[in-house]
Amino acid sequence: MEAISNAGHLGKVDIGLDVAASEFITKDGKYNLSQKTGKNDRIMTPDELLGLYETISNKYPIKSIEDPYDQDDFDAYVKMNAKLGAKVQIVGDDLLVTNPTRVQAGIDKKLCNALLLKVNQIGSVTESIEASNMSQKAGWGVMVSHRSGETEDNFIGDLVCGLGTGEIKSGAPCRSDRLAKYN
Repeated sequence: MEAISNAGHLGKVDIGLDVAASEFITKDGKYNLSQKTGKNDRIMTPDELLGLYETISNKYPIKSIEDPYDQDDFDAYVKMNAKLGAKVQIVGDDLLVTNPTRVQAGIDKKLCNALLLKVNQIGSVTESIEASNMSQKAGWGVMVSHRSGETEDNFIGDLVCGLGTGEIKSGAPCRSDRLAKYN
């Protein structure tokens, strides 16, 4: 918040998180937020992690949380969507993998309220359009995303416009492959 304020953007900027929680789930279904440090001093249950998400989304202008839980932790997704889904966009990436079958399961089970669409994750533009249309019909947000190590091809910018999703995830405009998508 200090950086946002110092840049003169306080009240003008919202925050989105890409948690990638599948990277720190333990074998017993808890989440070790300190595992990258080699410690085990911040291990949380899914409910405790939900409490953390609620606390920080109340304190900071967080509008979007991607992959807040492991892709198979459906119960946690359902609870989070019920508790925070009206206020925060809960984005399924690893959860949905741009797969229309998984998107339909997400809609039916109320797992999240937004799709992270990656064309090369599912493998075809046709399936990507199907996943986007299903999501939008369900009232979900759709965020079209780049993939790590991309080229300067700006197709996803066109896809955002063509599908009318209104959201793109291309990372900070610090490299030409990312900047090309914003231009």
